[in-house]
Amino acid sequence: MTVSASISIPSSMYAWRKHKGNPEPKVPVPATPKGGFLVKLLASGGECSTVVVVGLRHKPSENDANICLLVCHSDHSLLTNEKQRPWFQEKYTLGDRIATIAVPGCGSDNCAECSRDLAQLCENGHHAGIGQDGFYAPYAALELRAVVHVPDGIPSSVAAVATDAVKTSYHAIVRRAEVKSNETVFLFGLGGLGFNALQIVLHIGARVIVSDIRQERLEEAVKWGVPRRDLVPAGKSVQEFVRENALQGKIDTTLDFVGTHQTFQDAQNIVRRGGKLLCVGTLDDENTVDMKIGIQKRLSIIFTYGGKWRDLKEVLDLISKGIIRPQVETAALKKFPQVLKSVCDGKVKARVALLHE
Repeated sequence: MTVSASISIPSSMYAWRKHKGNPEPKVPVPATPKGGFLVKLLASGGECSTVVVVGLRHKPSENDANICLLVCHSDHSLLTNEKQRPWFQEKYTLGDRIATIAVPGCGSDNCAECSRDLAQLCENGHHAGIGQDGFYAPYAALELRAVVHVPDGIPSSVAAVATDAVKTSYHAIVRRAEVKSNETVFLFGLGGLGFNALQIVLHIGARVIVSDIRQERLEEAVKWGVPRRDLVPAGKSVQEFVRENALQGKIDTTLDFVGTHQTFQDAQNIVRRGGKLLCVGTLDDENTVDMKIGIQKRLSIIFTYGGKWRDLKEVLDLISKGIIRPQVETAALKKFPQVLKSVCDGKVKARVALLHE
């Protein structure tokens, strides 16, 4: 989908920044980077956004961020080391609507992370919104490897959420845990990432046992086709539920989107011998590995972080087909402090996309 890119680009803008003092500092609009884009933000969600391409530096090629509109781009023929990359094959036009990745990596063949297909762990490239300027501003400068076209029919708010809450869950389940259709998995948590994880597992075809402390979230899982027999009632001991339902030795992988002492302990006890523990949530900074259980059962503990370009492209395709339907609430960007407080107070059930004017 292409949106009109006839936008007058100002020289400065107001942006939310995480530091003491003025919460809305006036800052310069960034210059269009070499081999990249200047984009106008449409929606920001999680760590990434939807944008529109509003600037190209030479010939039209590629574009933008979170969910945004491409307004400027530069000459990508200069990116000789990118020629064989999948994102280099994408073609962009001013006004294209695009989604972005917060940590796309530097792309260098000499980078210890990027050269091993671990771009989201790269320390050399830009980390949007993670210690560096991100997408809570009208405009952003993006590199080619950070952007993906948004398919027609996907609202910008949904695409913004896909860049983090869906992409992260997809990468964790498909790339890291490698969940298969003939497996049984146990999912801890139906929050912003966990509910997307549920939909991904159901799409794969695996059986999923679900646990959440909120009964209303379990009822949402029922609407997606999870049998009530596979729901751990809110407040019920997970280990007791597994014993009472003869699930010992049948759970291939645990998917922990909570990350508390209790969920990590439960995961070690309920997973089968030779099973996998996928760790995504971080509610507790430190958890304890039971060495005897881990060794005797020969468990694999798998950590995951973010996702990559192809993950975002694939989840946007699944969303466009209606296979994944992210739960998202919307609010104006100027309401960011109130939204942040609602998140901290536990009043947001899934994800919030901040809409730009």
